Parts: sequence; structure tokens; C-alpha cells
Amino acid sequence: MLHNPYRGTGLRLDAPWPSHDADRPRAMLDRCPAHAVTPLVEMPELAARANVAQVWVKDERARMGLGSFKALGAAYVIACDAAEGRALGSTYVTASAGNHGLSVAAGAQVFGARAVIYLSQTVPQGFAERLQGFGAEVRRAGADYAESMAAASQAAVAERLVLLSDSSWPGYIDVPHRLMEGYLVLAAEAAAQIPQRPTHILVQAGVGGLAGAVAAHARHIWGEAVRIIVVEPAAAPALHDAIEAGALVDASGPDSCMGRLDCKTASLIALQGLSRDADGFALLSEEDAQAALPVLAGAGLATTASGGAGLAALLAGLDLPGDARVMAILSEAPE
Repeated sequence: MLHNPYRGTGLRLDAPWPSHDADRPRAMLDRCPAHAVTPLVEMPELAARANVAQVWVKDERARMGLGSFKALGAAYVIACDAAEGRALGSTYVTASAGNHGLSVAAGAQVFGARAVIYLSQTVPQGFAERLQGFGAEVRRAGADYAESMAAASQAAVAERLVLLSDSSWPGYIDVPHRLMEGYLVLAAEAAAQIPQRPTHILVQAGVGGLAGAVAAHARHIWGEAVRIIVVEPAAAPALHDAIEAGALVDASGPDSCMGRLDCKTASLIALQGLSRDADGFALLSEEDAQAALPVLAGAGLATTASGGAGLAALLAGLDLPGDARVMAILSEAPE
């Protein structure tokens, strides 16, 4: 665990703070026939295993029929573009290692746009076929996500396509800032559902978009009364290393079994927000991520190593007080 020395002030990067206002994305998504509130479930058996008072899990596995919280992101951006008269006939391009691509493809299909999704050579063909089922054009490029993202960025310039990434970097801010706004719906739902304020929130991170949105909303409604812990793969410590360095840096490490979280560079907006809002950054081993999966499945929470990473950190012995009331996010369905 790395305790955050910038808590409360932040790193003051050249980026906006994440939004904390869920009203606009809720109003937009309430108009979508596929949208429905996902459950928040109390899990006393997990609380007993972790030696804490209570555990609540926000279960995103059925979100809008796409199987993960990512449905709230890219599809929301395209819905906003449609409301402003920009989506129809446009072509959105991105790279994906999983659920973000499905959100882009589904949003484009609904609003009369096209989607071009770049996949690295390591992404299974079954996922490519799921994207094609939503009408997306799939292109293979690169040996890993970073290389496929570079190819998507080049195509956006060369073919005049709309780049729709779930990360942000200097010069690319507006679209991912809006995308993170969509994730506030999850945070607002959980806050309304939970019967008692949590003392701790555990949220997993890849580039950090979900974590940044959840943390911003939690600080807005609960202030200093909750501790927020961001969980990353030890093999991909993008946010952890940036906080340690006091600047956006590229992390290094082997491939992780937490493939959706296997991101070596944080989103600039997410880093900005989490440097202010998160209390700590915990690194999760491959072994602990895998060990949690049968436990979660036995509790009715079957997921992937990525989807259960926050809970895996809790089960691995995260040092929390015995009276802790913990909220965590089950971010995706099993593959």
C-alpha cells in the first residue's frame, strides 16, 4: 500500500478535475431503454472472511446488457454527441482489450454512427466476433494494447475519424472527461442504495477512469468520512508509480492476468483526480487475484480477475479495521 502524500490537494497537473455531478448523465441514460439500475448487494460471508464489519458489492455484470460498467462510458459520449447533432453518420475509432470497445460499438449502432475497433493480436477472436455483432469494423494491429491504441490514433488523423479513448493525455481531454462523467451514474446509484455510509471504498483501476469518477463522487457526498483505496495489478502500477514519482510516468511490468487493468500509463484526468481524492494505492499480485475467483464464484459473484480485483485485495488481507464498512465494485461479468 502506498499512502497518498497529495491527498486533499492533488498534483495540479495540466488537466481538469473529474466531474462529480451525476445529474446530467443520469438524465441522459434515463432515456435509454436498455438502462436499468444495477444491484448493490450485502455480502456477510465476504465480510467474515475479510474480518470486517460489512461488505457491499456494486454488481455491474448486467449493465445495459453489455456485461460491465464500461457501458456507461463510451455509449454515453455518443449519446451526448447525438443530442448535439454530431453522431449520425460519424465514425468512432478506438482500441480495446475488452469492454470499452463493446460500449463504442453498441453506442454507434444505436445512434446511426459507425465504429472501428482496433484489437491487438492477443485479443481472442471471440471478442472480435462480439464487436462485429454490434456492426463494428474490427482491425488487428500491434502486439499489445498500447500498439493497437497507437494505430487507432493514427487512423483517426489519417481518415478523419472521431477518436473515442477511455484514457486521456496532454492534448486529448474533452472526450475522456465526458466519458468519465458517465461512470458517475454507477457511483450515484450505489450512494443511493447503500443503507449506511461506507468507511472504505475499494475500486480497481487500469487507466483510472472508473476510480477517478467514483472517488470524485464519494468526496462530493461524503467528504472526509470515507477512505478510498485504489487497487491495481502489481504488474501494471500506473497510478501507484505516478503518485510515487509525483508526475505522470510510464510503469513497467509483465503481462497481467487482470487484462482489463493491465495498463502501464494512467489517464491524465484520472491521475489528477485520484491524486487529490484517493487515500492509498494498493498493488495486487497475480496469485491473490486468481485465488479470489473461486471464493467470489462460490458467493454468487462470478467474475474475472479484473472484475474482482478490489474484492481480491480485501480477501488477500488488506489492513482494514474490524469495524470497517466496505463498498467494492464487481466491474464485469465472467468471460
